[in-house]
Amino acid sequence: MVIVSNVVVRKKHLGKTCKETVRCEVCRSSEHPSALHSDPRVPIPQRAHEGENDHATDATVFNKCTKICKVPGYTSKSCAKIVLVRVYPHGQRHHCRVLYCMIGDQSNRSLAVSKFFDAFGEHGKETEYVLSSCAGRFNVTGRRASGYVVESLDGSCALKLPNLIECNDIPNNREEIPSPAAARNFPHLKGIASSIPGLNEQADKELLIGPDLITAHNVLEQRIGKDDLPYGQRLPLGWVVIGNVCLGKVHGPDIVNVNKTAVLSNGRPTLMRNCENKIYVDMDPVFKKTEHDEKPGLSIEDQRFLDIMDAGFQKTQEGQWMAPLPFRENRMSLPNNKEAALRRARSFDAGIQRNAEKRQHVVDFMQKLFDNNHAETAPDLVEGSEYWYLPLFGVYHPKKPESIRIVFDSSARFLNVSLNDVMLKEPDLSNSLLGILLRFRKEAVTVTMDVEQMFYNFKVTPEHRNFLRFLWHENNDPDRPLTDYQMTVHVFGNSPSPSVATYGLRKAVESASADVKDLVINNFYVDDGLLSCTSEEEAVSLVHRTKYALSEGGALRLHKFTSNRRAVLDSFDQSDLAKNLKDLDFGTASLPLQRSPGLLWDTDADIFLFKVSSEEKPYTKRGVLSVINSIYDPIGFAQPVIIKGKLLLRNMMSSPEKSDWDDPLPEALFQDWKSWVRSLTALENLRVPRQYSSLSFKNATRRKVHIYADASKEAIAAVAFLQLFGEIPNTCTSSFLIGKAKVTPTSGHTIPRL
Repeated sequence: MVIVSNVVVRKKHLGKTCKETVRCEVCRSSEHPSALHSDPRVPIPQRAHEGENDHATDATVFNKCTKICKVPGYTSKSCAKIVLVRVYPHGQRHHCRVLYCMIGDQSNRSLAVSKFFDAFGEHGKETEYVLSSCAGRFNVTGRRASGYVVESLDGSCALKLPNLIECNDIPNNREEIPSPAAARNFPHLKGIASSIPGLNEQADKELLIGPDLITAHNVLEQRIGKDDLPYGQRLPLGWVVIGNVCLGKVHGPDIVNVNKTAVLSNGRPTLMRNCENKIYVDMDPVFKKTEHDEKPGLSIEDQRFLDIMDAGFQKTQEGQWMAPLPFRENRMSLPNNKEAALRRARSFDAGIQRNAEKRQHVVDFMQKLFDNNHAETAPDLVEGSEYWYLPLFGVYHPKKPESIRIVFDSSARFLNVSLNDVMLKEPDLSNSLLGILLRFRKEAVTVTMDVEQMFYNFKVTPEHRNFLRFLWHENNDPDRPLTDYQMTVHVFGNSPSPSVATYGLRKAVESASADVKDLVINNFYVDDGLLSCTSEEEAVSLVHRTKYALSEGGALRLHKFTSNRRAVLDSFDQSDLAKNLKDLDFGTASLPLQRSPGLLWDTDADIFLFKVSSEEKPYTKRGVLSVINSIYDPIGFAQPVIIKGKLLLRNMMSSPEKSDWDDPLPEALFQDWKSWVRSLTALENLRVPRQYSSLSFKNATRRKVHIYADASKEAIAAVAFLQLFGEIPNTCTSSFLIGKAKVTPTSGHTIPRL
């Protein structure tokens, strides 16, 4: 294939082809140029060849511009057939892009630059073609694209583009773009000035339409002036101005090339560019420590997510925060998955119809969604719009069998794509749970709290709710037919939802006091907050101010309060307390056990406990691993016990007999395994004080951390102890801080190296 294009490849003036003898204009030597002459006091005469200064002999320079605006740079210099258009895939107008298009008859095929192909996700195979221009014929490779529509800016004309070929040699001179200012300065063009759009700084020249789309070249109307004046043409895609609009050629380009002689620090002139780098001696420390040193840096996707949140987070009239779904750039369009979602909906419906109790739990959950305006009846779909249906499934918490949580399955795939695939991965905005628990042990007075319906507090922008459609029964009646609904809030199941909620939670306290911000930003793990204070008054004040700040800053409700001090609990309304504390007489009744993320906490005695599951698991890889992982121990109180179970698992896994996850394990280790499992019940007798010591961490005069570590052929372990010193001389306490243990790798490491 041969493509004849109006692309001009310039032939540069090279030193090896220059026949001019370059001499120093001071001493006439051919061994160095004038700028390298050793005596800078002698002025260097100017001389040029190839006619650069043929017209620069007059002493006086006149600038004269006729028929123009008298303001340099105000308008175009020389206009061509270039129009601002919309381009989009056929049937997907909502994915349109605005760009400049050149209407050219010197190229026999329509071309587009790489930016066009990348923006629309065209990543097909490159094919070879021949590009013929003034500089000769060249073999070039490029992608192909088809199925696109070009539309005039006012929407009056839409043309189907022919097959496009990738070519990056389309001229991109923005001075050739017609502007309203160019038309207004000519009497015969004033009438069309309002029909020409102003210069769009965000749009590039990405498309060249050749004679293979002849309709785009039709001249529907023409405005012609006197000789040498530009003229206007109305093409199907819009008005263009053709010709030089700056007759005196006063209006130069925005970029000016200047040859400059620089002077070095020793006074010597040079034509070479001075080096911008300099050596400075900084007496400050080379390695400066900051609070971010131990944190991983943001990835490109993480920064993109934060940019979307910064730009899209806004408040509704009700005071709630609203945020968009964080879609990837240049993502693929989602297909119509309604039929697949309908099959899932019927399967889910059949499951709850067989279980009356589960059915009622689901109905109750869905009713809360509708009552709180978290879901609404979906509007009719607009033809050509993009949408997605989310299948539903129910999950029971092992410790809350009386209620169900409905999960919106954003990972459900259809035609090898899911909603989570086209959204950015969530950045890790959550705090370290281990860090929160360690800070929770610092002081004598503690409070735990929870944000009510964390995800559902943040609305989704209306234009993105079409991606959160789901099928459920009319009027929440399982006996009625399925119909279309859509969520109005960020849902449990979308991978970015936890980060959206964490971002919004912190956004709500931006204008709060420093201690409130510290509690919310540093001591919340998603929706669970843990606080440790030196006094009851400090705890009550801080929690109530935080509750008010979240309510005012984002209509967020802080509730489910628990504390190890009854006076603190008395300061809250009964409706705001944890479920098992409501209607409890704090004067006489003992406080029930609580869970502060994962750990069992006896608030009366202020100690941590362990509760071992009595459920018997099968003697398989899956069953053994389930028992080991059922002991939740983030701080490391029970590591000496858990490590023995991990060693047994390693020995089971290293058996020469290959087995699947549900196959029985070797009988030789069964008795050792049963003995270890029976020993776990002794963990229930373990009592660990919640507070490090009777001394306040905040008021301690000195603090020390002592770390011990060891390794063997079986395991690696490390433990840290905290030592606090009080104001009274020789007052000192030591307490367990944290412990870790892991199984030694089977090969590749020596014990000293471990």
